[in-house]
This record gives sequence, structure tokens and C-alpha cells, in this order.
Amino acid sequence: MGIVVVGTVAFDTVETPFGRGENVLGGSATYFSTSASFFTDVSLVAVVGEDFPEEHVRFLRSRDIDVSGLACIPGKTFHWTGRYGYDLNEAQTLDTQLNVLTQFRPDLPEAYREADYLFLANIDPDLQLEVLDQVRHPRLVACDTMNFWISSKPEALKKVLQRVDMVVINEGEARQFTGEANLVKAARQIVSLGCKRLVVKRGEYGVLMFTASSIFAAPAYPLEEVFDPTGAGDTFAGGMMGYLANTGNLSDEGIRQSIVFGSVMASFNVEDFSLNRLKSLDYREIEERYRTFRSMTHFEGLDG
Repeated sequence: MGIVVVGTVAFDTVETPFGRGENVLGGSATYFSTSASFFTDVSLVAVVGEDFPEEHVRFLRSRDIDVSGLACIPGKTFHWTGRYGYDLNEAQTLDTQLNVLTQFRPDLPEAYREADYLFLANIDPDLQLEVLDQVRHPRLVACDTMNFWISSKPEALKKVLQRVDMVVINEGEARQFTGEANLVKAARQIVSLGCKRLVVKRGEYGVLMFTASSIFAAPAYPLEEVFDPTGAGDTFAGGMMGYLANTGNLSDEGIRQSIVFGSVMASFNVEDFSLNRLKSLDYREIEERYRTFRSMTHFEGLDG
């Protein structure tokens, strides 16, 4: 099967200098699975409350996302409220209501345990470890995390990083986890834990990928208008993992190409609130922007 993603499905209330979205669809697993669904089959594992509208479930199904792992239990759905200033690289969290997320214990359906690709989105690292114990022989496992888990559960998070193939985090989180101010040194330290690759999201400055012996850099796609960066990192990860699952090419070259596709997907996501831009997106637009991105970053080598 394709990708299994374990994460959050949520309501977001987001304010930016360009508008406001009230109780809109959000969550790490939502953005990831929607983005990845443009490339491959996706199965989603998350929890929502009784207040979660059926229209959102219908949207996920319309993207051919398998939601048999989406549990609905008594209570309210996870709700995050945040604000962005003109520096859209980082949100100010105003309110976090975990609600049913406090009862989340991911139990993968039997078919999901045979997944070739697994993405552990931003959830408690103890839950990520539980999921790792349930999958059998995945080709590629990647994970994300956040500053809250880095500060509150560093040892559990370290165990996760030792068991995955790829870590996807932002540069502030890389520095926080290692205590290193220098990003390259921080990256080397994380890779030394056992993961093969570290992908560092840098917002409008692009992406860096580190292995034990190489560094790859890709810029962000330049946009004239950015409305809402919420979910951009998860959309990036979904595009990257979706492309890898589609091609099956896990070579260094294949992963570099997947990073560019991830960057393309993130560039669409930030053009509107919530998942509105992804809802209207056509695959031909993805291909066209990928070609533009490739042309933008191409240069000839020196002769001789």
C-alpha cells in the first residue's frame, strides 16, 4: 500500500495580516494527507470529536484518502488558535485546546501495518514509538516534531529519531534539540543519532537536507502573495513523501527531487487559508510550477 500518516486532524483559528480563518479545517495529518494524495494512496490515522463535520470527512474521501483509521470519540476536536505578523515564518500560539487528542491512542488497522511508507506527524513521541511498534517492514519512515516535545519529552523523542530513516523539522527545533547555535553542527548531531537524513524546513528561505556525507539546499518558491503559512511544513512533507511513494526511488537523487516537489506543494498551500488552495489545485499546475522551479534553480557547471 502507499503512505500511512499518523497525526492530528483539527480546527484552526488563524489570523494573518491578510485576513482571518475561524474554525477552519487543519491539523498535521490533514495537510500531509491532502498534499500526498496528489501523488499516491494515503491512509490517515487520527482522532476527532463529535463536533467534527461530515463535510470535512467527505472532503478527505474526495481525495481518495482512506479514513478508516480516523476515530470519532465523545468530546471536542483538537483546536489551535494562532496569529502571524508580517514575518510569516513563525506563528504566535494564542490558544491550544487538546480536547480528544488527550485520549488518542493510535491503533493501526491491520492493513495499515503493511505500509511501505510511514509518516509520524507532530504528536507525542511516546505515541510515535507505539506506532513504530505496530508497522512491520516499511521501506521509509519519516517523522516530524515540535518545540513542545523537544522540551518536555527529549528522551522519548531521541528514541524516535534513532528508529526513523528521515527527520523533518524546522531550524529552530534543530537548534533547540541539540543546543547548537550552528545549524550545520546541529544537523550533524541529529544525523549521528541514527536517522539517515535530516530535512530542515526554513520557511521562506527554503530547505536543507543533511546526510552523514552531504548537504543539499533548495530555495523556497518565490511568491508575490502569501496569505496563510499554516500547514506549509506538513504540506511540504506530504508532497515529498507522496512523490517518493509514487516513484519508489529512494536514491539520493530521487529524494532531492522529492524535496522540490514538496516545496512546490507548500508554495500552493500558503496562497490561501486552510486547505482552500489545495482544494482547487490541479495536477497540471503542480507540473507547471515544478518546471518553473527547476528552470529557476538550473545553472551550468564550469568547463574543464
